[in-house]
Amino acid sequence: MLNLLLLAFALMLVIEGLMPFLAPRAWREMFRRVTELSDGQIRFIGLTSMLVGVVLLTIFR
Repeated sequence: MLNLLLLAFALMLVIEGLMPFLAPRAWREMFRRVTELSDGQIRFIGLTSMLVGVVLLTIFR
């Protein structure tokens, strides 16, 4: 189980690194825009992301 968790974490890091590697200027602009959002908006984005992840895990499990 721990091996699978570490594998999923490694894959997440690879996916997260794609945008700054392929398009650093666009990534920086997107990051700048995110810093201008309110706390509530950022929390909503985080919640939505988690819910989509749980749904995908449920479907593909």
